[in-house]
Amino acid sequence: MKKSLKLFNLSYLAILLSVASVLYSCRKDLKPVPEQQETLLPPDPNAVVKGFYLVNEGNMNMNKASLDYLDYTKGIYRRNIYNEVNPEVVKGLGDVGNDIGVYGSKLYVVVNISNKVEVLDVRTGKRIKQINITNCRYITFKDGKAYVTAYLGTAGDANATKGIVAQIDTLSLAEEKRVEVGRQPEELVIVGQKLYVANSGGYSPQDYEKTVSVIDLNSFTVIKNIDVAINLHRLKADQYGDLYVTSRGNYFDIPSKMFVIDTKTDQLKKTFDLAVSNLTIDGDLAYFWASALNPASNKFEYTYGMLNVKDETIMERKFITDGTDKNIMTPYGIAIHPVTKEVLITDAKDYLTPGTLYCFDTNGRKKWSVTTGDVPAHFAFIYK
Repeated sequence: MKKSLKLFNLSYLAILLSVASVLYSCRKDLKPVPEQQETLLPPDPNAVVKGFYLVNEGNMNMNKASLDYLDYTKGIYRRNIYNEVNPEVVKGLGDVGNDIGVYGSKLYVVVNISNKVEVLDVRTGKRIKQINITNCRYITFKDGKAYVTAYLGTAGDANATKGIVAQIDTLSLAEEKRVEVGRQPEELVIVGQKLYVANSGGYSPQDYEKTVSVIDLNSFTVIKNIDVAINLHRLKADQYGDLYVTSRGNYFDIPSKMFVIDTKTDQLKKTFDLAVSNLTIDGDLAYFWASALNPASNKFEYTYGMLNVKDETIMERKFITDGTDKNIMTPYGIAIHPVTKEVLITDAKDYLTPGTLYCFDTNGRKKWSVTTGDVPAHFAFIYK
């Protein structure tokens, strides 16, 4: 009897310990991860560019998206500011921060798997409102409106419906209307009164999309679909009315390439046999990195380059010249400082651990680097 009672007590104790452990874990999970700060640069109180936000995508299905901020006026890099400022939001910023943008006094963060656009006060990072949009992807702005691409369908659904662009009023923060485009739309850009959307069809590899949809902003209707190539992704505009759009190919026998569209005619005008994975355009220069699978080693190899968009030629000049590129495991996000023209590029490493942000001067030499959140990806600059 005593032996049975002893066993019962031990079992009961084990259950209590297990429950306590679960409760402790839950409490720990609910507790916001504290902000971290480090002095990175000499302070510049008169900086024209006050700083920039960097959204870290985080690991899918782990609610690890996060927001960092570099304050040029104080020289301080701040990690994970969202959770610190918004402790009442239980799951933090959410699952996969896919894009970020500033319009007026508000900061917009597109959180893909969490199906929302977070609207924050640009000065503090405090949440103003959450706008729910299923499987949202990228955002841009014009004339008091925000435009957001969205897949609508769930990940991996080959029968997913066509995607949409949602129009959001930036004062009321309410969705006003939406227009249907191709399946799984990605980046979007506005030139004049036309909005262009790169369609991927990525959920159905046997039937990729291959068009850029053209939306007239006045009527908010699709007026044309431009045939380009399969599985489109990046879409950037230069100052001459041209668009640079990338195709990811089919990852097998159809290679990734980059194409140029003339928005005056909405026709293709040039093809670059480059596997461009990400790019940004500043003035006459496009900065890009490209990845290609080496069949011999079965590993991806990365290259970094520049393109003159005025004459549409690849330059011999590189934006990394000091050998630091050999230390970058997985290049990911890229941006150009609007004033200094420094190149900012992120390293996502293994996609599971904190990444690194690098800054290079105009001669391609590393100026500084800093640890970020997981999968650092998208930038938004803040002006005084």
